[in-house]
Amino acid sequence: MYAEKLPPHDADAEEAVIGSLLIDGESINKIAPLVKPEDFYRERNRWCFEACQSLYRRGESIDQISVARELSLHERLNEVGGSAYLSHVVSATPTSVHIEHFARIVNQTATMRRLIQVAGEIAAIGYADAPDVEVSMQQAEELLFQVRNTHTVRDFVTIREVLDQYLEDTAGLDPMDRGAAPIPTGFPDLDNALGRLQRGDLIILAARPALGKSTLAMNIARNAAGQGAVAAVFSLEMSREQLALRLLSAEAEVDSHLLRLGLLGETATQRVMTSIGELSDLGIYMDDSPAQTVLDMRSKVRRLHTDRGVDLLIVDYLQLIAGNSSGRGENRVQELSEITRQLKAMARDLNVPVIALSQLSRSIEQRPDHYPQLSDLRESGSIEQDADVVAFIHREDKYYTEDQWAERNPTEQYPENLASIIIAKNRHGPTSNIHLYFRGNFMRFENLATEYSGV
Repeated sequence: MYAEKLPPHDADAEEAVIGSLLIDGESINKIAPLVKPEDFYRERNRWCFEACQSLYRRGESIDQISVARELSLHERLNEVGGSAYLSHVVSATPTSVHIEHFARIVNQTATMRRLIQVAGEIAAIGYADAPDVEVSMQQAEELLFQVRNTHTVRDFVTIREVLDQYLEDTAGLDPMDRGAAPIPTGFPDLDNALGRLQRGDLIILAARPALGKSTLAMNIARNAAGQGAVAAVFSLEMSREQLALRLLSAEAEVDSHLLRLGLLGETATQRVMTSIGELSDLGIYMDDSPAQTVLDMRSKVRRLHTDRGVDLLIVDYLQLIAGNSSGRGENRVQELSEITRQLKAMARDLNVPVIALSQLSRSIEQRPDHYPQLSDLRESGSIEQDADVVAFIHREDKYYTEDQWAERNPTEQYPENLASIIIAKNRHGPTSNIHLYFRGNFMRFENLATEYSGV
């Protein structure tokens, strides 16, 4: 049935755009972000628009004579209908004032045509009957995502429009109003330093191995979910069973090692059963597929976002994300740069904070103070530039025994289980250094209230 229909298009709107440009060449500035040559259905209108673009790029005036000359240079003037056609579109367009309106119509009909084309491509994927259904679904979703990206147009707006939108969005806002409020971490000092986790932000949480990156990220996921948020976790290193046991150990306050071995007393077992019920009600979703690409993750999280509305995304960890080079030998640093850009784009597309965990380089081990710096990220591409927030985890007790500490710092208490969260970059505010208490046996970070007050 559909094969008998012409694809969506509006010849009058296309001619109105061309006529407006011939009447007022400067009006091309109004529609440059809105419409592209391929958006025109009629070939002669597309050629006319391309001629206008060429003149614009060279800084030459756009009018009926210059466009006719440009078309003639490319041997297209006769094919569009000669100067008579240009005269026709000018006479049919009384004013250029409405050029943006007609340009939007051209863009919208082009989007509909792309949707029809993609529908055919998705049908072909279905007919191929590939054995891996998940891959086929991802391919189909990516095709649709490309149509959406092509249609999305952003341009300058006044500060008044932005602030008016802010007032509208925050009027009567509940603490966890879906899609608008920043996400709480559950750690007051961290929330105060960052203004909570801002939607659309890429947050890098980095440390050397075994300092608690995954533990802190999962603690944040649990705390946010406890406030009504939906958290999605991609774990490329640990299995979902390991992640679940970490959450259970922290929730029930039972030793993680004994929990894994099943060696718990009656009281601890009762706490575990109670905690299982509490955790089961939370909106925490885990995917432990190894070696995923950002495209894989984006396809999965977009489906979850459609079903549940994701508020927080955690990726553990950055260096384990597969690149898109397909083994072509691309530089891994360049790959990681592209990966961080894609993660930032995903944060903005879904309007959620993305926490990406990252390993730090071994250069920390060579420094006397072992203090992490932004330069320790630079071996991993453009992480520092792409991230909105960069935070490091640092623990002195991982590098010094109590005796070594007393020798180096005789007047200072040994910082056992004391974790410094170093906010080395903060696009929304100042950098800072806050402290949390780390209970390694419970796989949990805690607010530093009484845990380290002179004990």
